[in-house]
Amino acid sequence: GASYNWLMDRGQLKIFLGYAAGVGKTYAMLEAARQRKMDGVDVVVAFVDTHGQAEPDGLIRALEVLPPARIDLPDGARATLDVDAVLARRPALALVDDLESSNPPGARHLQRYQDAEDLLNAGINVYATLNVQHLASLIDIVSQITGFRDTDSVPDVLLDEASEIELVDLPPDELLKRMREGKVFVPEQIRATFELLYRKGNLTALRELAMRRAAERVDDQMRAYMQTKAIVGPWPAGERLLVCVSGGPLSERLVRTARRLADDLNAPWYAVYVETTAFSRNSRIREQVLNTLQMAESLGGQVVMLAGEAVAPAVMEFAKKNNITKIIAGKPKQPRWLELLRGSTVDQIIRRSGLVDVYVISSELGPIRPVLVERFLPHRPLRRYLISFLLASLATLLSWPVSPFLDPITLVMFYLIAVVVAAIYLGRGPSMLTSLLSVSAYELLFVVPRYGFSLSDIQYFLTFSGLLLVAWVISNMAAIARDQVAASQRRETQTAALSIFSRELTQALSLEDVLMVILKHVSQTFGREVVIFVPEDRILRLRASTANMQLVADELSAIHWAYAHGTQAGRRTDTMPQVRLRAIPLLTSRGTVGVMGVIPPDPSSYLDPDQRRLLESLASLSALALERGLLAEQASQTQVLQAAERLQTALLNSISHDLRTPLASITGVLSSLKETRHSPESQAGFDEETKAELIDTALEEAGRLNRLVANLLDMTRLEAGALHLKCEPCDVQDLVGAALSRLRDRLSERTLETDIPDNLPMVPLDFVMMNQVLINLLDNALKYSLVGTTITVEVKHRPEGMHISVADQGIGIPVEDLERVFDKFYRVQRPDGISGTGLGLSICKGIVEAHDGRIWAEQQPGGGTKIEILLPVP
Repeated sequence: GASYNWLMDRGQLKIFLGYAAGVGKTYAMLEAARQRKMDGVDVVVAFVDTHGQAEPDGLIRALEVLPPARIDLPDGARATLDVDAVLARRPALALVDDLESSNPPGARHLQRYQDAEDLLNAGINVYATLNVQHLASLIDIVSQITGFRDTDSVPDVLLDEASEIELVDLPPDELLKRMREGKVFVPEQIRATFELLYRKGNLTALRELAMRRAAERVDDQMRAYMQTKAIVGPWPAGERLLVCVSGGPLSERLVRTARRLADDLNAPWYAVYVETTAFSRNSRIREQVLNTLQMAESLGGQVVMLAGEAVAPAVMEFAKKNNITKIIAGKPKQPRWLELLRGSTVDQIIRRSGLVDVYVISSELGPIRPVLVERFLPHRPLRRYLISFLLASLATLLSWPVSPFLDPITLVMFYLIAVVVAAIYLGRGPSMLTSLLSVSAYELLFVVPRYGFSLSDIQYFLTFSGLLLVAWVISNMAAIARDQVAASQRRETQTAALSIFSRELTQALSLEDVLMVILKHVSQTFGREVVIFVPEDRILRLRASTANMQLVADELSAIHWAYAHGTQAGRRTDTMPQVRLRAIPLLTSRGTVGVMGVIPPDPSSYLDPDQRRLLESLASLSALALERGLLAEQASQTQVLQAAERLQTALLNSISHDLRTPLASITGVLSSLKETRHSPESQAGFDEETKAELIDTALEEAGRLNRLVANLLDMTRLEAGALHLKCEPCDVQDLVGAALSRLRDRLSERTLETDIPDNLPMVPLDFVMMNQVLINLLDNALKYSLVGTTITVEVKHRPEGMHISVADQGIGIPVEDLERVFDKFYRVQRPDGISGTGLGLSICKGIVEAHDGRIWAEQQPGGGTKIEILLPVP
């Protein structure tokens, strides 16, 4: 193997990247390490935990394994990577499993990837495994996909600096099969997390993330190589298309052409618009551009809006940074004089294109766009021109007193200041008027001969030209600056609105919370009434609306049309434009999850293109949140149905067995007695004692059946809330005595001990119901204790209330089941197979809590169980 200098050479990192545990990352790493060892490389296993899996265990035996470091903790010793041992051993290649894992307290580093960095800095090559969901930049995405947030993560720079990445892939179906077969190690403490993660949809999404991240790494490596070798680009290793979008009608054709060409080349493509001052000033251009970009996005393109003074430089800069190989641009036919006057953007792109192919799409001559005309329309409001006149007058008033002391050329500075102020604050038209008035006033009042116009001197002509040029340049620069500031403020406002909206949607847990957040933000942001429809059983139903929302038949039709076709309908659309409501379908990858309708308070109120784009962005976020809320609601309903199904299954299993057993015994006894009545031969075999035993058996089983039916009826009453107590002051001695009297015959085989003091206070309770509680507790003690053991009934009056306990010396209840034994149909799993429905203690708990009391179970020090009741005493 290669030797590395401790200070100069950094080791190389190879990451075996997967999308979930069980895809075979560790096996692939061990297999690659085994091949390297066969090639003569010094390989050691720094830290690999195979969890006893047969496949990696077979490979690891052929490698040298360094013992891990042991760190003693209060809950036991934990193993971690022994960095010092690896550095002392100094192999050429070290294997480190699970880079994202956290080290135990007391270790050198918090996480294992930091240990690996120590090895790399020491010049040791490292093979490591990593799952894509542990990359720091993907934590939020994975949390949104899977529903849980992993605390262990590694910085993305570790993946970026890796010299090699090997994607270890396995189809999700195969991974789920491996998990069912027990080939994926699942720690018991995180089994619930694994069950949430290991769903086919989650695994498919994580698999796509891993593939994309690996592909991005390859693309980054190629770009880094281009920069290292001073290659300007592009490199045609793979085709990338860019289509230039403008505010003209040709743009839609350009976008469709780009889509077709991208399909032919199987290449990604971008729709790029350069936002100049014309975009900010002209609402028609904004609307056309946004509609074209929306169409490009719907066709599968990636939409990009750039800010710049000129189109060609911005487009080419983006093309070089993103390795674009082909550019599609439009060149509408127009008069030659207009092209000479304004120039051609396509020609500028071609001159700057270099190795990038440029496809030019032309169109027939159309009407001249009104943009040029709009540029020369007077600025509004017209009071700006009045202010420009006042500025020129103010400059004249300031110049007049000092004119005898200054050279006439110097006085031009007063007018220059007025022109600059007008250009910055008033705009191009008022600044031009200010310059014209300034030159006129200067020529009239301060140039000899005064009070007349004479442009015979060339210097005054230059003064006039200079003032006009200054006004033109500064007003243009000020207009550009104002437009850029306005655009920045507009984008900042939209970004802030989206950020707040997305944060509140993330915090909303239930579907109702999601709906309320959508209503609040959309109505407040746009000042409109909002309504949301959600499908239930394939029928759209109203789920939320603002207070003043009222719909008519046409508006409902627009909502249903938008839901059925997945496109917007109603106001300012191509479908039902006469309707005052605008219906926006809430679309996700699963289809349409709802429809949002917005109605302006004033029929003359319209959203501008930027507001409409913001509304559509909010609708997209709302769709995702609504889908999450619907899935959560469906999951909750599914859990309820599963719980009900489990309850029904447990009920049927318990009841069918516990009903059949006593009925079979009773039927057997009655059949035997019937045979003795009709058959003289059988009568000879049954004496009176045998007959009495048969009758006692039938009575005992009938009593058991009666208790079972009573428990079922009591549980039904508890569940239905139909348990009405008749509380009266009762003597606890009488209560215990009545219960013992009911079970006298069965208690005869046990030693009964009672500890009931005299002079106990009266306790308000329902005598019949509490008698049933004690009977159930005594029945449990009889059922789970052996003949000849002791059953103790104890009553104590303490400050907190009356304590009644029933204790036995039976087989006892495990600690982990002491609380669960009071759940419906829950029975401790025992090999002895003692029958029961699991209802007795649950009924006791319901009755005691109806008395505002408490019931719990404890383990007896010498074995057995003690169940204690606490009842309040006024």
